[in-house]
Parts: sequence; structure tokens; C-alpha cells
Amino acid sequence: MSTTTTTELRPLERPPAYWAVADAWTMVWRQLLYYVRQPTTILWQLGFPIVSVLLFVYVFGSAMNIGGGADYTSFAMPGMFAMTMAFGFMNTAYAVVLDKEKGVTDRFRSMPMSPSAVVAGRGVGDLIGAAVDLLVLAVIALVIGWRSDGSVTETLAAFLLLLLLRFALIWIGIYLGLGVRNTEAAGNLFAVAFPFGMISSVFTPPSMMPDWLGLIAMWNPVSSTATAIRELFGNPVGLGDSWIEQNAMVMAVVWPLLITVVFLPLAVRRYQRLSR
Repeated sequence: MSTTTTTELRPLERPPAYWAVADAWTMVWRQLLYYVRQPTTILWQLGFPIVSVLLFVYVFGSAMNIGGGADYTSFAMPGMFAMTMAFGFMNTAYAVVLDKEKGVTDRFRSMPMSPSAVVAGRGVGDLIGAAVDLLVLAVIALVIGWRSDGSVTETLAAFLLLLLLRFALIWIGIYLGLGVRNTEAAGNLFAVAFPFGMISSVFTPPSMMPDWLGLIAMWNPVSSTATAIRELFGNPVGLGDSWIEQNAMVMAVVWPLLITVVFLPLAVRRYQRLSR
């Protein structure tokens, strides 16, 4: 009696890192196809920022005074950019919950995929979507009269800082989305996002707020990014004397890196621990 031993043959042996990147790219491509087939998704995501522009620039703009005779539109638009990137994590969380609710996440988990691919793919795909959001909002800003007085390099650096903030907050969105039961509960995340975006230097300098509220706004990562890009755009800054405001350019990099270091591993771990 003879025993036949069979071994699984692969055309090419690949290291785990290769499959991690390949699987993540598959997830990115899936998301890009979704944006192509559902372009209204981007317009829907931009609804709140566009309404905010109309309210604060055209309705309240004439009554807003940030001191020094500065033009409020030039002050507010960089803040709008930062707020859009900050609020974006809600869209990430909602998309993650929707995939989980429809069973798509369970299907991915049953496949021979890299454990980090779904999370990494969602992160990169959302970053590409955020870049499109930012482009559309920048065009709207140019139409209403906003201009960047910085050099081309400084202007590009400002937009990169905005995308860096969005990249960091994506992992918070994924982490929260994996922990929320359904899409109805995901809607409650607005209660977290609203103060995070609004209690900042988006619409007014922290120095013009009550002391306790201004302190919170100063140390908000959104404020650091908003102040840094105003400097790069050559727009009115409204700086105070605090250390965090004087070092906004550095903190606009440090805050996103800290957030990423904390929440990226947490998001991957929560995905791996999902019940099947």
C-alpha cells in the first residue's frame, strides 16, 4: 500500500509583506470603484462644509471681527478646509459600520487575506476621497474670492498638512466604526465630531473666547492645523501668545503622528477581534 503526499503548489512564493500590500490595494480599488459609480457620495459629504461656507462667509461674515481689520473670508476658508478634514472621520465610521452591517466585513474576514488589508485599504481609499473633497472645496473657495498669498510650495505644503490630519483621523473613524453596532448608532457620532471641529480656531481665534474655552480650542489638533495652513497660505492668522499657538506648524505634524501611532494599531486589533 503506497501513500501519496500532495503539496500545495503556488506559481510564485511571495513574502507576507507582498500580500499585505496587494490585498490592501484590492480594498483601495474597490473603494475607488464605489466613488466612480456613486459620485454623489462626495457631494453629500461636502454638504455640511458648503452650507457652513454660505452661513459664515455670506450670512454672518459681515458681523465677524477677528481684529486688525483682517478680511474674514481669508481667515475663515482655511478653517473650513481644516473642519472638513476633521469631520471626515464620521464618513469613515459610517462606511465601516455599513460594511459590517451588510456582512461585507465578515466575508472579507473569511477570505485568505492579510489581517491589516481591510483597515489599510479603507484608510488609503478614504484619503483619496478626502483629496477629492479638498479639491472641490478649494474650487468653491476660489469662486467666492479666497486666495492663497503663499508660494506654490507653501500652498502645497498647507494642503499636505490638511491631508495628514485627515489621514490620522481616518484611524479613529475605523476604530469607532468597528465598535458601533449599526448605522443608526453611527449617526450619534456627530455628537463627538461637532465639538471636536467647532471648539477650535476654525471660525474665531481662541484668544477671543472665554479663557477656559479658548484653552481647549488652543490644544485642539484641528486648531494647530488651521493656524499652520493660514501661515502657509499667507492668510490672517489671529495668533495668541501661548506656546501651542506659536508652534502650530510643528504641532500640525506632531498631533497627526501621535493620533496615528495610537489609533492605527487599535483599529487593526479591533478588526482582528471581531466576532465571526
